[in-house]
Amino acid sequence: QDQLVESGGGLVQAGGSLRLSCATSGGTFSNYVLGWFRQPPGNDREFIAAISASGTDTAVADSVKGRFTISRDNAKNTLYLQMNSLKSEDTAVYYCAADRAVHSANYVTSRPRDYDYWGQGTQVTVSS
Repeated sequence: QDQLVESGGGLVQAGGSLRLSCATSGGTFSNYVLGWFRQPPGNDREFIAAISASGTDTAVADSVKGRFTISRDNAKNTLYLQMNSLKSEDTAVYYCAADRAVHSANYVTSRPRDYDYWGQGTQVTVSS
């Protein structure tokens, strides 16, 4: 049974930093495209960042570019999201997700419908 478990969320002041982790188990996650999405209060889920199976290619939303960095450690089966210079508008539930279809090692996608497995989410609250 595949599992994705997010951690690292919490309350932080504007301008601060957090690092989210997504621990994976049960599957060959080193073969999967992995992504981070978020859902602000009262809004739809939105793409934040994604990383290819190889870890060499990434995609990052314009709203967080230059502030957020996605990375993965395939040896530890863990996905990360380093979030710096946090703003109040970054407040949301953050989800990690896996695209378990077969792709080339450098493939990356930002489309939520391409991700077929999701974690339960972790709350990030940024106070102004």
